[in-house]
Amino acid sequence: MLDIQSIFSISNKAQFEQLALDIYDFQSSNCKVYQDYLSLLNFPKPSCIEEIPFLPISFFRTHRVLSNGLEVTKIFKSSGTTNAERSQHFISDITTYENSFERSWRYFIGNPEEQVILALLPNYLQQEDSSLVYMVDWLIKKTNNPLSTFILNETNVIHQNYKKAIQNGKKCVILGVSYALLDLAEQNLDFSKALIIETGGMKGRRREMIKEELHEILSKGLHVSKIASEYGMTELLSQAYSNENGIFHTPPWMNVLIRDIYDPFMYEQQGKLGAINVIDLSNIHSCSFIATDDLGRSYGSHFTISGRMDKSIQRGCNLLV
Repeated sequence: MLDIQSIFSISNKAQFEQLALDIYDFQSSNCKVYQDYLSLLNFPKPSCIEEIPFLPISFFRTHRVLSNGLEVTKIFKSSGTTNAERSQHFISDITTYENSFERSWRYFIGNPEEQVILALLPNYLQQEDSSLVYMVDWLIKKTNNPLSTFILNETNVIHQNYKKAIQNGKKCVILGVSYALLDLAEQNLDFSKALIIETGGMKGRRREMIKEELHEILSKGLHVSKIASEYGMTELLSQAYSNENGIFHTPPWMNVLIRDIYDPFMYEQQGKLGAINVIDLSNIHSCSFIATDDLGRSYGSHFTISGRMDKSIQRGCNLLV
């Protein structure tokens, strides 16, 4: 069995690639869903990460993606209108997830002990088993501050807690889904000293818009110079963060490749639009190689998100697979 701690000790690209290949060897033999998928492809054993086949993310909606012989201690589910539409991530060791999100938060956002965290995640709170709610709840407790809390739509509470946090010398982090932050921005209150982190998701409450338009509206309405973003999902145990301009960076144990929209086994050049493949080594007990339905562009060590693949593109990719 691979050493979990080696995942969080990666310090260079060579270490990442070698560990990714080691995890591929493990999961190709021990994760039945991934093993069956690979047997259908009948590809040769990869010698580099670009040769690793990525499991379509839709398998998390239809299959139990978990290594053989492991007990399930937690199940995270995606947001959705019915259970049939919800992805499920079967967790064997919750401490791996805690290790991953805490390290990333400290690296990209700062130490929670020095922060007040206000979370606007109404749709996630209404549905159980959200990995995002688990993460934020854990971080809120880590702040050890009574001002840190989940908030539904109490605008006055958000602003009062923000002002008290600043008065107490704390960094205030307001994290929320896009539509909840837009609702807050319409109140035209001053949050100029807060760090605003949007996690995406209109959830049918508002019209979809590109990141640039969303961030412009939020910046103006909340009186901040920049908007940060979090990129994560139920099927992953790691998150990428953008501190401004929609440019995302990954922790050392996570990487993004951009595949051709119509040929899932070819990759795009830097700066060219394609679909996002994620390597998340903290997914050691499920599958670390996920072909998502998101569109984006890669620029070396960072990437941007351009939206979601439409149904026609998804069908085309499925037929190719």
